[in-house]
Amino acid sequence: MVVASPASIIGSEKIIEDIELPVIDVSIGDRSELSNLIVGACEKYGFFKVINHRVSNEIISKMEQESLSFFAKPFPEKELAGPANPFGYGCKNIGFNGDIGEVEYLVLNSHPLSISQRSKSISNDPNKFSSAVSGYIEAVREVACEILDLMAEGLGVPDTSVFSRLISDVDSDSIIRLNHYPPSYSTNRVGFGEHSDPQILTLLRSNDVGGLQISLNDGAWVPVSPDPTGFCVNVGDVLQAMTNGRFVSVRHRAVTNSYNSRMSMAYFAAPPLDTEIAALPHMVSAARPTLYRPFTWADYKKAAYSLRLGDARLDLFRKQGDELA
Repeated sequence: MVVASPASIIGSEKIIEDIELPVIDVSIGDRSELSNLIVGACEKYGFFKVINHRVSNEIISKMEQESLSFFAKPFPEKELAGPANPFGYGCKNIGFNGDIGEVEYLVLNSHPLSISQRSKSISNDPNKFSSAVSGYIEAVREVACEILDLMAEGLGVPDTSVFSRLISDVDSDSIIRLNHYPPSYSTNRVGFGEHSDPQILTLLRSNDVGGLQISLNDGAWVPVSPDPTGFCVNVGDVLQAMTNGRFVSVRHRAVTNSYNSRMSMAYFAAPPLDTEIAALPHMVSAARPTLYRPFTWADYKKAAYSLRLGDARLDLFRKQGDELA
């Protein structure tokens, strides 16, 4: 049994407030310009915001209302939807290896049937909850597919659906995670510790309370200003591997707010379990040999669940020495 350690208080890490992170309007007409902006953001930060994404306010509002209704329930009622293993309700304990944060959360598989079954222990109106979640996932998945196609175009990959068809596949292993960070009423604390996302891509929407921070190469942290009208887009480990390290899987964390609660809704776009992940041929050259050994998504998930939240999972598959030849 792993005993969870106390939630850590934010220390003396370097915080940089004056960096302008990329904000990309996906409604602009010039597709070439748009794909180049996205590729540039993925190479430099592994992160950007999208605005004018065409996910309706109604879809977002329904999802948010259902989420808030669940988190407003008494704790014993919320526990009926847990434990998160990996799907279901969890509180403070993150994963299976002792990580802890000032957060409660609900993790759901993205398939409508799974959501429908889970909703019976989550909501007093399961059909309403299931409809809101499935509608939100469908809309956000469309945005994710469009972004992934634009990435492929910007990289010059001949098959521009090479990324998006992995998450549009009926057997996609995508999930949605609803996070609620209560106010700390004191020094800001770690709500969700430093990590990268293992999947292909993450689309995250939060309320108007700040807390998300991304890490730069020098270890400094950059706060991301909240914008309920946009989505934050994170490059995941799988996309870093498929682009042979050209895109960066951004390390990030969430900190609590002293006075206000924060809620986020994260869609993690993942391939089917049996998908073999390898660098695309277009991303490999004599000057840039393959950085990672091929692996299946199932293998990578297993590795991720065996490690602590902040561990560099992709390093387990990085080629060494003669393997790079």
